[in-house]
Amino acid sequence: MKNDKILWKISQGMYVLTTDGGGCVVDSVSQISAGDNPLIAVSVMKKNYTNVLMKKNRKFAISVLGKDVNPEIIKTFGLKSMRDINKFENIKTTEIDGVKVIDNSLGYMVCDIIDSIDNDTHTLFIGRLTEADLYEDKEAMTYSYYQENKDDFLKVTTTSGKTAWICTVCGFVYYGEELPDDYKCPICGVDKSLFKKQ
Repeated sequence: MKNDKILWKISQGMYVLTTDGGGCVVDSVSQISAGDNPLIAVSVMKKNYTNVLMKKNRKFAISVLGKDVNPEIIKTFGLKSMRDINKFENIKTTEIDGVKVIDNSLGYMVCDIIDSIDNDTHTLFIGRLTEADLYEDKEAMTYSYYQENKDDFLKVTTTSGKTAWICTVCGFVYYGEELPDDYKCPICGVDKSLFKKQ
């Protein structure tokens, strides 16, 4: 591929996907039918723990992020795993129809899962919209805007003497003086050459 930045031009937003037991940041969400209860599709990386949860659960929610979203939401739901921490502990949420949605968002959609399709790296989950609300009618964050401002959203402060290596693809942070030669990002799988020292 000559320049994958062309992918940033695909018109997609930034969202927090939640389901019972966890959630993560996603950028591939689409309305794929119309009517009173349209179908919503969301793509989730297979390596992500949220993928495991989605396959066990019957509902999910999509919280739409605005440009002025609290960066801690992106850091918490985008760079950490529910295997290690409770992502909901320090982020304000409201439970809607049995699923937590992010308070600091533009609004939410709650869906019943009706189908899923596996591909090589992701699973496409399809849900029927059952509940939705708009909190604020403001500009949504696009994937392109996130990529252009990622350094600000993922700014990492380190204590004296602690070195952070940040994945320039997904923003995952590795703490340590040096990255092992064979290190691969546990989130997106890229090698150490795509990490930036901070």
